[in-house]
This record gives sequence, structure tokens and C-alpha cells, in this order.
Amino acid sequence: MARFLPPGIVRAAQIAVAMGLLAVLWRVAGGPDAARALASADPRWLAAALIALTLQTVLSALRWKITAAQLGITLRTRIALREYYLAQLVNQSLPGGVLGDAGRALRSRAQAGLLVSGQAVLFERLAGQAGLFVVTAIAFAATLLSPGGLEWPAWLVPPVAAFMLAGLAMPLGLGLLMRMRGRLGKATRAFCQAMVRAFLVRPVLWRQILLSLGTTACNLAAFGFCALAVGHALPLAAIAAFVPLILLAMLVPLTISGWGLREGAAAVLFPL
Repeated sequence: MARFLPPGIVRAAQIAVAMGLLAVLWRVAGGPDAARALASADPRWLAAALIALTLQTVLSALRWKITAAQLGITLRTRIALREYYLAQLVNQSLPGGVLGDAGRALRSRAQAGLLVSGQAVLFERLAGQAGLFVVTAIAFAATLLSPGGLEWPAWLVPPVAAFMLAGLAMPLGLGLLMRMRGRLGKATRAFCQAMVRAFLVRPVLWRQILLSLGTTACNLAAFGFCALAVGHALPLAAIAAFVPLILLAMLVPLTISGWGLREGAAAVLFPL
């Protein structure tokens, strides 16, 4: 429905939702206490979190460079890293959370066209989300089946299980679309062929896997370091199971880059 509304109204609504959620969280989650905890945070652990997030950005830029190269776009490492930082800044500052990535695609279109440069950006982002999904699925299954480990609340198990099943069913859905005739089937086949060339061919398969798992590990480590900085160490199982859910909440396009939803998910999940 958002596509039928003027962009200004959509952006104003996103800003209002984000600010409203943050205001509610400030009251419900004890904003003054949180501010005092942040003021007394251990700078060493905060520095460790900054290093982890910096490494994550470097690995993500390298993943984009490799993905683009498979599609015929040559990116210098310095350019890929600069563009990635710029995209992150835009994504965190403007509604939608994807305008920075659209800028990456637009500025790298010269060698192969906008469609291919857009695919390179999209596939790189999908690889990152796939890493988060894999870690979440493994941690969810392991903690759910391990007695005496992390206890999942009964109300949370069905939606997480449904999300996991939906993610696992996506390849099947793509396979069905590829079998269809007409423009949709043709477009899906072209899309999947490009994705296979970007990810699954032998020269880059293991590099893509390692880079995606590396970016996920850096992201989770940064959350763990920030928790340690304010004196609340999180068990490894909790980091692996709950932090990806918090990060995946950022994909819901109601706010600016997840602001409000992300913090709300953290406020709900961390006490568990």
C-alpha cells in the first residue's frame, strides 16, 4: 500500500513510528538507568565492539567485490570499502534502509549496466542475511533440543519456527517459479542463474561462505562486547539465538533502518 502514498508521507510515517517506539522504550525499559549504564560503560569492550564492526564492514566490502567480479564488474578494494561505508551511513540516516545500497548499485553501473550492478548489491546483501539465518536456525534447533540449556518462551517458539520454515522453503519457491512459463519464469531463471554464478561456482563458493559467516560472527561479537561493556555478559547460546533475531527485525520496513524495532526486539529478547 505504501507505493500508492506520496514518498513524503511514507517517510514522515516511518520517522514518527521510529520516534514513537523509541519513546515507549525509554519509558518501559528504564531510559535513565540505561543512560547511566552507558555513561559508565567499559571503554575497552566498546573499543572491541568497534573493531568487530569495522572488520565486519571490511569483510562485507570484500564480499561485494567478489560478487560483483563474478557478474563482470571490477571493483578496487579501496573503492568497495569507501562505497560500503557511505551506504551504511545513508541506510542508518534515511527511511527505508536500502537507499545507501541503491546508491552503491547506481555508482557501479558503468561496467555492466544498472541491472547487473543492482544484482551484485542485492546478492551481497542476501549473502549476509543468509549467514544470519543459518546461525539462527542452528542455534534455535540446538537450544530447543538441548535440555537444561537456553529456555525458549512458549509464545516465541511458533513464530521463530514459522520464520525458519519460511526461509528453508524459499529455494523450493524459486524452483517452482523457474518452472513457470512466460515472463515470470524467464525472469526467475535469469535471476537464479546470476545468483548461482555469483555464489555457487567452485572458485568463489568457499570464499562466499567464509565471508558471510565472518560478517555474522563479527556482528554477533559486537553485540556481546557491548553487553559486556555495561556489565551484562550474555551466554554464547543467547548471542547466537537471540541477536540474529534482533538484527533480522531491522528488515521490517516500518522505521528508519530498524530504529525502534531493533531496540524493542532487544528489550524483549535479552531478559529471556
